[in-house]
Amino acid sequence: MTAGDRATAAPRTEREPAPARRSREQRTSDSRLRILDAAVACLVESGYAGTTTLTIQARAGVSRGRLLHHFPSKETLLVAAAQHLAATRFASDGLAAAELPDDPEDRIDRVVEEMWTTFQQPYFWASVELWTAARTDPALAAALLPAERRLGAAIRGTVDAVFEAHGDHPNYPMVREMLLTSMRGVALTYGFDPREAATDPHVAQWKQLTRTLLT
Repeated sequence: MTAGDRATAAPRTEREPAPARRSREQRTSDSRLRILDAAVACLVESGYAGTTTLTIQARAGVSRGRLLHHFPSKETLLVAAAQHLAATRFASDGLAAAELPDDPEDRIDRVVEEMWTTFQQPYFWASVELWTAARTDPALAAALLPAERRLGAAIRGTVDAVFEAHGDHPNYPMVREMLLTSMRGVALTYGFDPREAATDPHVAQWKQLTRTLLT
């Protein structure tokens, strides 16, 4: 190479840094989330009886050892999956994240609507599969009961927060339980009678009852 060639040669560029490697904790967390998401999808699509650890493993794309490392039994895996999805979705894009109006009656109507949408989500149907199977599966029932109690307390805390203006009303505890149990019961009928949830006549009834009892 001549001196002129050296003068016109493109300058060297520094080597770009290699992408940072994920930590062991990140890889472990990612694989756990993949397993949980796969378990919920299998529950919703195939039901409890049709869901096995092998189908979950294949859907999550993890090794058998990795799955068993996180969840040593089918019962603990499926309960953890339904509970995880319900807790995260309820908090991140459900009732807790809803934009609510300031007007008291409009706020009540909006809260009722948002509560009802939570019973149309995949995590609700995943839970239904577990509730039904637990009736005749003692191991599943033992794993499910404490987890459901924790989740129930978290859900009630979220409902209390959005109903904060009415929390001191003597009828409020009764109204909260009425909404949760009634919505759950109506939602179960959608398993064999699917329809448009937003226009369900119960929604107007829940709104009227709540406004009457709290205002």
